[in-house]
Amino acid sequence: MNGINIFIDFQSTVLSVVEAILPLVLLFIIFQLLMLRLPRRYVLSILKGSLLAAAGLLLFLQGVQISFLPFGRAIGEALGALPHRWLLMPFGVLLGFFTTWGEPSVRILADQVERASSGSIRQSTVLFAICTGVALIVGLGMLRIGYGIPLLYILMPGYALVMVIIWFSDEEYLSIAIDAGGVATGPMANTFLLALALGVSSSLGGQDPLIHGLGLVALIALAPIISVMVLGFVLAIKKRQTSPHRPVKTP
Repeated sequence: MNGINIFIDFQSTVLSVVEAILPLVLLFIIFQLLMLRLPRRYVLSILKGSLLAAAGLLLFLQGVQISFLPFGRAIGEALGALPHRWLLMPFGVLLGFFTTWGEPSVRILADQVERASSGSIRQSTVLFAICTGVALIVGLGMLRIGYGIPLLYILMPGYALVMVIIWFSDEEYLSIAIDAGGVATGPMANTFLLALALGVSSSLGGQDPLIHGLGLVALIALAPIISVMVLGFVLAIKKRQTSPHRPVKTP
């Protein structure tokens, strides 16, 4: 058995990292020379951090090339070969939850929410709400692929629901929900879950992967918006139930 070539497409990965990091570093240097005037030690710390971020991004993207993409596609092809297509939904829910649970950008958002709210909105609560929403929508997306349901049949009612509940949601949870829709479609979703959907679609006969395999990321972007705003409703109801009733003042 031949070993895995860990340096496959390594040069293109390095170039992608340089294109992503270098403009930000140059922009920081320009602002430092013209406006910021930060201390030298602080600048060196930022540059070292940028170098570490570039190294981490390089390792992650290279790992995606040799692991996440083929792994996700292989699992998707195995799921697509199941005798009962309804089984795609529970597997999609399970994989969607744990993939989002490990999404770095989702954890960063949840941590920032807890800090900005001074602990009133816990990190674990936001994380669980986002993961649950993505899990349910990935399961629905797997069913869409299995039964050839048009993407618009899910997206249009989903965004219509968002437009309705957005008027009744608290502003703080609305802001969190909009950001959650962006962070949920992070590197884990765009590598593993997208490859999973393409694998399922390619293993089913008579389907075009371009039509049925793609589109899952659009659903994932929708799910946290709904789940976080629903979380806001639930917490608001609990707050009203647990808050003591103010005594009525008598004249």
